[in-house]
Amino acid sequence: MTLENSFVEIASILGLATFLGVIGQKLRQPLIIMFLATGILAGPSALGIIQSHNQIELLAQIGIALLLFIVGLKLDLHLIRTTGPVALATGLGQIVFTSIIGFVIAITLDMSLLSAAYVSVALTFSSTIIIVKLLSDKKEIDSLHGQIAIGFLIVQDIAAILALVGLTTFGSSLGEEGRVYVTALTIAAKGLGLLGIVALLMKYVLPSLTRRLAHSLELLTLFAIAWAVFLGAGSELLGFSKEVGAFLAGISLASTDYRDSIGGRLTGLRDFLLLFFFIDLGARLEWATVGSQIGASLIFSLFVLIGNPLIVLIIMGLMGYRRRTGFLAGLTVAQISEFSLIVAALGLSIGHISNETVGLITLVGVVTIFLSTYMILYSAPLYNFLSGPLKIFERRNPYREAAIDTVKETAPVDVILVGLGNYGSGLAEYLLRRNKAVLGIDFDPGALERWRKRGMSVLYGDMTDPEIHEHLPLHKTRWVISTVRSREMNLALVNNIKKQGVNCKFTLTATSEAEAREFRKAGAHLVFRPFADAAERGADALAYAMDFLPETVNWPISFLDVPIKSDSAVVGRTLREISLGSSTGISILAVSRGGRIHYEPASDFRIFPADRLLIMGPPEELKEAESFLNQRDAQKDGGSTDRFEIAEIRVADDSKLSGQSLGDLRFRQKYGATLIGIRRGEAQITVVPPKLLLLAGDRLIVIGTSRAVERLKSQEPL
Repeated sequence: MTLENSFVEIASILGLATFLGVIGQKLRQPLIIMFLATGILAGPSALGIIQSHNQIELLAQIGIALLLFIVGLKLDLHLIRTTGPVALATGLGQIVFTSIIGFVIAITLDMSLLSAAYVSVALTFSSTIIIVKLLSDKKEIDSLHGQIAIGFLIVQDIAAILALVGLTTFGSSLGEEGRVYVTALTIAAKGLGLLGIVALLMKYVLPSLTRRLAHSLELLTLFAIAWAVFLGAGSELLGFSKEVGAFLAGISLASTDYRDSIGGRLTGLRDFLLLFFFIDLGARLEWATVGSQIGASLIFSLFVLIGNPLIVLIIMGLMGYRRRTGFLAGLTVAQISEFSLIVAALGLSIGHISNETVGLITLVGVVTIFLSTYMILYSAPLYNFLSGPLKIFERRNPYREAAIDTVKETAPVDVILVGLGNYGSGLAEYLLRRNKAVLGIDFDPGALERWRKRGMSVLYGDMTDPEIHEHLPLHKTRWVISTVRSREMNLALVNNIKKQGVNCKFTLTATSEAEAREFRKAGAHLVFRPFADAAERGADALAYAMDFLPETVNWPISFLDVPIKSDSAVVGRTLREISLGSSTGISILAVSRGGRIHYEPASDFRIFPADRLLIMGPPEELKEAESFLNQRDAQKDGGSTDRFEIAEIRVADDSKLSGQSLGDLRFRQKYGATLIGIRRGEAQITVVPPKLLLLAGDRLIVIGTSRAVERLKSQEPL
């Protein structure tokens, strides 16, 4: 099938890519594999759609330039420093060991030295794009293993750039020993000149230029593309590759304030243009030569799928990380990347390797990307299956992760709080305001560090790890609260608490009403619905603002909406007792409560928690009034520790309760406790009518404060 119209040809290719992309999405596969499949199907070995090779190759080259530009733009050396030496050590160690072992395997398979070198280099790189996408989908990008993985993937990206520089600058002089030194000096001089020019532009030109262009985001985006392509073309004219120039263009803009907006705008364009690179690569595969590489590709694929994770696991184990962290980080290098295919294509273009070697690297890429995707998606059950044998890769004292924890073995805790994201951190803040002892658990080292500095006990852990449950001090806590929005994780936590038989209550966070019902059925004592609760509060606030907040007038007076915190000193007091006007000169115009607005409240109006007060006064006084209204009640902070409890109390033979009914006794008013049932012999009375007489020997099931229960035991009235 051939098409004479290039536009129709491109349209057919894009339609085929979309169709295969939908199939890939159903299989939960990265689009790279589907794009290669598109090239294979559209190429001469199948449908023969592709005829405009030059146009597709040009789009592919621009796509690669944008890929390297965005890599340079987002190069975050700070991340390597914050993840400690593990990112650099693991990244470099994996590159060295993978390349050496890969080279030995290639030589064993009778490959030439140059082909073996290309294959070994291609095996060392992992796809940052794919890994970041998978970790983000699993919400593990901020976890310890996620941060370490991103750190050493950056190291790999830098190594890939250096490999491209080496191939393009010294590739043509290989075999000409007399010219190597001259070539090296010439290239070094050109490279230093290019770096010097870019450095001067970074310091004196690009910051002010981007500020001017930033008035139009479209113009700033156009400049970024033009700068990447221009510097890539200039780099190629100097004897380097266009990829090196595009990478430097990205670095030159990485220090500006607009790197994130530029990167966000170009990511979609990059992905679209890279489509043509993979289509072009797939179309150029010669299946007559590729077929002979199937055996070798399976050997290299097994090495990448098993050997690369083992290398990372060994290095991280020696550096003091738990085997689970090393295993999860190691899975991220169980595939080769788009950089590997770019290196292979470059080697073919300068005559270093043959189509057979390119086909071998491409087959390894397809197999490893396909299988490693499922390995990462199902990393939790895979680890559970292998956790026993993996113990040999963990030190007796994994000191790096143990150093994160600040749990005191003997200290009791009121609340174990699982998850310190936005919602969890808010809960921690208010629990600490109420002088509760909180143990925070999260897999984000940054979140743990912030709360450790606040003096809160923290424990590094991922609730998908069954071993973390063994470290939870469940026997020393009253409540376990999970703010993690994962049904499977929450149910696993509940099952573990029940299995241990500890006497603590637990609260789970649900994302839907159906999930909330399932959690209640599982035995959750409380279920949080943050979105539903926030929506109700937001609707109340909006209705309040829509109904009452006045229009802006040209007068030196302002209005402020103040929500009252539950531990505020004004809670339970009347407006007369608060005397806000006399203390700050501010007037209370209205109070919103539960969706109802109370206009001009009287002086005996009592303030409740979560009320919203509309106050009016001079602008400089409003903030002072807000602080006054939400001052914490010191008596609440350091006051009674009394709480509700359920008790069983026997009515003695000489008790004053014997022979009297609840109505006669005025039980609740007199003793401050509620009678919820009676054990009478073998019978259980769960509904107690007011006229039922209490008998000697009855066992009363009552609920009330600990003081009220003690008073009832001694039969002392209020």
